[in-house]
Amino acid sequence: MAQVPQDVGCDNQECIAKDECKRNEIYKNKTARIVKTFNGSPTKKCGKFLQK
Repeated sequence: MAQVPQDVGCDNQECIAKDECKRNEIYKNKTARIVKTFNGSPTKKCGKFLQK
């Protein structure tokens, strides 16, 4: 599986882990080089760089 760069933000606001995810923080702080929407949902995390 390819690594996702750590300066990619995530704008998924329905993800169950959005408040504990570094990608969402990068998106909210506007420090993301690019913004994507990963596969998180109201019932699961996406697993893409959640470390915070």
